[in-house]
Amino acid sequence: MMKRTMLSLMLCLTIFAAHAQSTADEREKVKWFTDARFGMFIHWGLYSAAEGIWEGERLRNSNNYAEWIRYRNRIPEAEYTGLAKRFDWAKINPEQWVLLAKKAGMKYILITAKHHDGTAIWNSKVSDNNLSKLSGTNRDVLKELAAACKKHDMKLGFYYSHWLDWEHPDGWDHNQEITGRITDEQYNKYWQSKVLPQLRELLTNYGDIAMIWFDMWVDYKSTIVKKEQLDQVISLIHKLQPACLINSRLGFPANYPGIDFETMGDNQLGAVYTDHPWETSGTIANSWGYNALENEYKSTSQLLQSLISNVSLNGGFTLNIGPRADGAVPYEDQTRLNEMGTWLAKNGESVYGCTGLKLRPDQHDWGRITTKKLNNKQIVYLQVYNWPLDKVLRLTGILSKPEKAELITDAGKVALNFTQAGPYTHIQLPDVAGDHFVSVIALEYPQPVELDEKAAAESTFGGLALTGANASEKLYKSVPFDGLRPSHLVIDKAGLLTWRVYISTPGTYNADVSFHNSSKTGTSVKISTGSQNLSQLLKPTGKVVVEPHDSYTDEFVNNRLGELNFPKEGYYNITLTADAKENQKLLLNRIWLNKKP
Repeated sequence: MMKRTMLSLMLCLTIFAAHAQSTADEREKVKWFTDARFGMFIHWGLYSAAEGIWEGERLRNSNNYAEWIRYRNRIPEAEYTGLAKRFDWAKINPEQWVLLAKKAGMKYILITAKHHDGTAIWNSKVSDNNLSKLSGTNRDVLKELAAACKKHDMKLGFYYSHWLDWEHPDGWDHNQEITGRITDEQYNKYWQSKVLPQLRELLTNYGDIAMIWFDMWVDYKSTIVKKEQLDQVISLIHKLQPACLINSRLGFPANYPGIDFETMGDNQLGAVYTDHPWETSGTIANSWGYNALENEYKSTSQLLQSLISNVSLNGGFTLNIGPRADGAVPYEDQTRLNEMGTWLAKNGESVYGCTGLKLRPDQHDWGRITTKKLNNKQIVYLQVYNWPLDKVLRLTGILSKPEKAELITDAGKVALNFTQAGPYTHIQLPDVAGDHFVSVIALEYPQPVELDEKAAAESTFGGLALTGANASEKLYKSVPFDGLRPSHLVIDKAGLLTWRVYISTPGTYNADVSFHNSSKTGTSVKISTGSQNLSQLLKPTGKVVVEPHDSYTDEFVNNRLGELNFPKEGYYNITLTADAKENQKLLLNRIWLNKKP
């Protein structure tokens, strides 16, 4: 019996060790990607020559994705392939894309080797439907791009549309949901004759490939694609390029064996800290492929904040450009990338190799937090979007005291004074921000920081907003800001909510409540801390006019509940008791605590 137990224990330890080694190997494989955080997406193909316009008509879809024009505008294949004649090969120079990416501070390039239109942009031997043959050139853009990436130390990845192919007779076309589905046997002919052979070409002919990026944005079970076919793809990539990463849009969840990182929805930024590797692929404007009628450009600040926000939640950002048929990159794209590159040249240490702290997201109204380990110390970077007018930056959630605080400026790092008490660090700021886009303050700690994940964060100018997001309990339904009504909790039954707050300055605080009461009768609430109680009957509230004549929404009003006295510095629990009766519905936006002058 003893021998059998020992054997079982040894087997368990062996399995555990093998799993630990496998996990470590996976982390090492994807480490370059999680360190890089920022890369370039390039959408370039036949659709680039259409420029979002066909026979005088703009794209027939409100999303204005110009790369979909073949499908949206129902263009005959023979006419669509004629777009190849518009490519100006005397001007096309893929090295210029690489140099633009490098100047922008990007660490990898991902290009649409084959998009949904089914046209390969390389000189594919598998299908004559490729850009080289259609445009009558012997050049291979991917060979030139691969050489330029190697020359400039840039990792290269390929986008490949595996699920959709509008050119192949057996490929999937969404319109088949109406016209009649092709059979599994037909689709497998496409898979075996085009998908796998073309992937083999991409993995064999262009040197080291850092990733293959697939684009099935739904679970494979809801498509014609079979699990066995996707497993064939994973096996092929692992055989030919073991270090090549595979994204979740292959059709599997992020934790499926062989999937290395999760890709969010188009332009979908992160919402919570996520342990596994992930990225957002986003656009500078709206369309991915070049659209001549594009006018929805994001600002440099917005793009930088998208990158920083993702890094603070352990993610990355792959930012797209859509060159024209002559290879030219729109001026608006170049301007924003150059400005991001200038910012990263100064502040890149707060992005590359960084992750975030496992604090509540969005709790600091001045910006975001990134962090990394450096020389056995932890560096915490405060990414300040909004430079406080009172010149005090209020950081909540770190119990450790930093050794120093420095503002990154064009002239170098400038030391800043600070105080630390409980979960609060207050940093004294100069009049002038460190950067006109996003200012970065580096806090250095001698060892890993200790966090307080529950304390409610201080707002700019001081004050504490107690909301559903920072309450200890998740008792009530939480409704996000919908464009008209603020975020709120739906209190439709009696219950308690508790918040943990730290009072750094003792004294008397005003307590206000922001709410909407859609009931016909008042709802009783009580705010308590220790032996202090503030009670009030919150009366029904009505509607408020958003726009004249036809736009109304629930009005959220602000009531003073009273005053609470905090005699000494330290932690306090604030409790809300709501006595919602049957058929009563109180929408709680926040409780606001602010020290009396």
